[in-house]
Amino acid sequence: MKKLFLFIWEIVKISIIALIIVVPIRIFVFQPFFVRGASMEPNFHDFDYLIVDEFSYRLSEPQRGQVIVFYNPNDTSKRFIKRVIGLPGETVKIEHGQVMVKQESDFFVLDESEYLPKGLATFGNIELPLGDDQYFVLGDNRNVSFDSRSFGLLDSKLIIGKSAFRLWPISVFASK
Repeated sequence: MKKLFLFIWEIVKISIIALIIVVPIRIFVFQPFFVRGASMEPNFHDFDYLIVDEFSYRLSEPQRGQVIVFYNPNDTSKRFIKRVIGLPGETVKIEHGQVMVKQESDFFVLDESEYLPKGLATFGNIELPLGDDQYFVLGDNRNVSFDSRSFGLLDSKLIIGKSAFRLWPISVFASK
């Protein structure tokens, strides 16, 4: 009987230690995220399981081209995943299928060849100046994405974190 009690006590101690370690990491550092929908294809697909790094943006700002997870500006009970295109203080312009960014006084065409298929046009005709705490985000699948072209600029306080790595599907995780 004493051995059983000691065994149960060891299990309880291990469980408590695991909770003390895991819960703060889960709350303050990393959180899971399931991709829903096709707005980030071909890079992220429906039901991909990602780990979101919540800590990095406490030390630095999001950078152009990074994939971030944030609260939907129109309904903060929902989370979105998009790519950062425009940074605070810049102006983003979409015209003739091209995304252009203005830094200081000149526009330049954004090179998105690293993450978008060649020849993909970005529909829309807008020019938006970004405030000091605002970002412009787009989905990689520009034809179906609900992004800054629809809901406007993203306030920095709505950003949860950046996509750290993909856990599912295993084949993608294993190949990276």
